[in-house]
Amino acid sequence: MEISATHPQSFWSKYVFSTDHKVIGAQYTLMGCIMAGVGGYLAYVFRYNLAFPNAYIPLFGSLSAQQYNSFVTIHGMIMVFWVGMPVLLSGLGNFLIPLMIGTDDMAFPTLNMLSFWIFLFSAIVLLSSFFVPGGAFGGGWTMYPPLSAGGYLNHNPEFFKALFSGTSMLILAVALELVSMLMGGINFLVTTINKRAKGMTIMRIPIVVWFIDIAAVIFMFSVGPLVAGAFMLLFDNVLGTGFFDPARGGDPMLWEHLFWFFGHPEVYVLLLPSLGVLGEVFPVFSRKPLFGYKPIIYLALISAFLSVLVWAHHQFVAGIDPRMATFFSIGTILISIPFAGMFLSFMATMWNGTIRLTVPMLWAVGFVGLFLIGGLTGLYLGSNTFDIYAHDTYFVIAHFHYTLFPDIFFGFFAAVYFWFPKFTGRSLNKTLGKLHFWLTFLFFNGTFFLLFFNGLAGQHRRINDYSYFSLVMKEPYITFEKICTISAIALILSQFIFIYNVVVSFAKAKQGVKNPWESATLEWLAESPPPHGNFKEYPVVYRGPYEYSLPGASQDYLPQNIQEEPVTNTKN
Repeated sequence: MEISATHPQSFWSKYVFSTDHKVIGAQYTLMGCIMAGVGGYLAYVFRYNLAFPNAYIPLFGSLSAQQYNSFVTIHGMIMVFWVGMPVLLSGLGNFLIPLMIGTDDMAFPTLNMLSFWIFLFSAIVLLSSFFVPGGAFGGGWTMYPPLSAGGYLNHNPEFFKALFSGTSMLILAVALELVSMLMGGINFLVTTINKRAKGMTIMRIPIVVWFIDIAAVIFMFSVGPLVAGAFMLLFDNVLGTGFFDPARGGDPMLWEHLFWFFGHPEVYVLLLPSLGVLGEVFPVFSRKPLFGYKPIIYLALISAFLSVLVWAHHQFVAGIDPRMATFFSIGTILISIPFAGMFLSFMATMWNGTIRLTVPMLWAVGFVGLFLIGGLTGLYLGSNTFDIYAHDTYFVIAHFHYTLFPDIFFGFFAAVYFWFPKFTGRSLNKTLGKLHFWLTFLFFNGTFFLLFFNGLAGQHRRINDYSYFSLVMKEPYITFEKICTISAIALILSQFIFIYNVVVSFAKAKQGVKNPWESATLEWLAESPPPHGNFKEYPVVYRGPYEYSLPGASQDYLPQNIQEEPVTNTKN
């Protein structure tokens, strides 16, 4: 069926207040990249201070203890909520879902636009907190009371002074961001369920769409308590309520449960879209069908269920009942099983394949290698006995960076290098792309691997000057700190290669190649870049998304819209 022509659009309606899913995806991605720059700058400042305490920091100056705490806190918030969420869930979801299921746009385009503008407003509120009296909140990105509930420490706060404090602005920004993501998640699910192309059964949906939708389901099931908790915490600060004040019948531990009931499933909200990207990249560049397509989906659904049952492993030192600690330890270890199955499926996809080490493939393989380190160290922290020792040390810092950094950045870069030709009509420089990968891979390991040793030796996080402790005065840990800092600076500088590559590519003329990777999924049928409405006519789907190197086929891949049936060769 032919898609009706669209009316002409002004600059503002096409690029600013747009309802086109591709433009909104670009807005989320661009905003996420800007926030990554802010988060990276904050990391540079406080990491420089860790290696060289009380020294002058180039491009900043001197860093006070309060500023250090604020920078660490806002860095963590930005990277999880304002980088990982927009570029992986909202950005990828908006770009890919309508194109990959063969439709023209999201089910609710106006709601889609509204979700971005709420997200943008939340980012403005967050960054504005640096400029209010007292500065940004510095009590840790988990916002534990009583550090985050300053309102009840003074039972008669001035309303506007409390409202425009760094603490209240951070809480409000988080609540707004979560509402924005909730709008997007609803849109993703309704679009996938109701707007699939003819013949696109649920078991013909590409794996990245499956994983984005499962991540949206996890988000929607777990976010409610945190949104409620954020407003309760805001009321404690602004209105003087006592939800988390023990003196008035409240309980600070309640916040920990509300936060981590969402906070740990959030890890899988970030992880699943990236794994979906791997599920698209590996078959294309191995020229083989995705191994275990249906089992991978079932494993993802199992992991989604288990993800909401393990939150209290973040509270092993908070005094929970040891019997409950055992339950959450077992659950934490069990959840590694479905993800191990997914990674084995990806490896089996590559096994005996015709592997092409393109730039997207390098990022995908690098993702697997780094995430395995994060996953294996997570098994240690899942044991409540080990976790009590390692809690709040740099072992934990290294562990979650080996999980979240590959999720957010390696998954994102694999997606960008893979789909950039489709969404821009231009190609990125391959040599610069490979240089970007290898420098990022090298300096990431240089930044975080040695922190495992510092953490095991007892180095505690959230302390701005370790010269007060005998640990840092000993070798080799002080040297490890300096190596990590130099590597972190080099890691940040390496990302300018990517920025240069993107800027230069936009200066090129559009090549408009529809399918440079010879991929079988529907998005490659559209023009490059896809116009408003995506397709000239709605495609019809006849097969699954990963039919590569089939015996008897006329070519080594069969697009989903091709009706041809491969002929099996038989002996005479």
